[in-house]
Amino acid sequence: MPALTGCLVHKHTVLKTRAPEVVFSATLEELLDATNSRYGDLNSMLLPVQISTMTGGATQGVVKESISFKGYIIISKPEMIRVILQVPLLNSRALEMVSNGTSFKMLIPPQHCAIVGSDVSQPSQKGLYSLRPAVILDSILIKARGTDQVVSMTQDSRVVANPKKRKDYIQEPDYDIEFLSQPEGPVARTLRVLHISRVNLLPYRQDIYNAEGKVATQAVYSNYQKFGGIDFPTKIVIQRPLDELGLTIVVDRAPTFNQKLEPDSFQLTIPSGTATQNMDDPLSAKSNPCVSHVPPPQH
Repeated sequence: MPALTGCLVHKHTVLKTRAPEVVFSATLEELLDATNSRYGDLNSMLLPVQISTMTGGATQGVVKESISFKGYIIISKPEMIRVILQVPLLNSRALEMVSNGTSFKMLIPPQHCAIVGSDVSQPSQKGLYSLRPAVILDSILIKARGTDQVVSMTQDSRVVANPKKRKDYIQEPDYDIEFLSQPEGPVARTLRVLHISRVNLLPYRQDIYNAEGKVATQAVYSNYQKFGGIDFPTKIVIQRPLDELGLTIVVDRAPTFNQKLEPDSFQLTIPSGTATQNMDDPLSAKSNPCVSHVPPPQH
């Protein structure tokens, strides 16, 4: 009887949340149409950005963060991308990367070295050695549903802090769209999961899975702004948990969408005499001609 009267009840505090003021509803078909339209509306883009990197994690016992580099990301669908980073204050090139969706080149002029190889990193490659331009491309461009993909939708929620009011936390409902491969017998493989906020019906996270069912890339989208009628996130945080690599991309000026790009926009010539490391060649991959892939942090 004492237990029923509350004499033996223990209380503890939990985070107090509230429901958002506005919540939208949509069907799976409507969300897929919106995702397909956003992808279809973008054929090319030029993003003026600031990029910082974070490498390391639990296995290394240390995390290293780089300074923020200014630069540009140039994209042309379906798989062309170029990344240009500049040395702070000097505005000279710190790093350039290009990819055609099959192979990539990375040039680090301050260290007179380059890295080349296929667009798929090996499990043994960690940190910036695992970085491929395709990772940035797949995170920035949320792809439309493939014609051979199966989809399902569930609903969940997340807790977000109100940036305008201290100690105000919102329990924000969302839609989670799972994109799966065509079933082989009774089994279908999860390719990616797109999390869409019901406050604005825009994606706030994308989880991309590898063939083993592990999260290879997680991209978080925030600070959406409208540019020429296109809603675009001005902050994208990319996490590669298996590679112990993180990237933060901030669009610091108005991007240019659907501009005609010159053919040489995705050409990168490696100067003669540059120490080149082929990541697809086991012997070359161990040579390590670059002391680091980016200039060291400045403190």
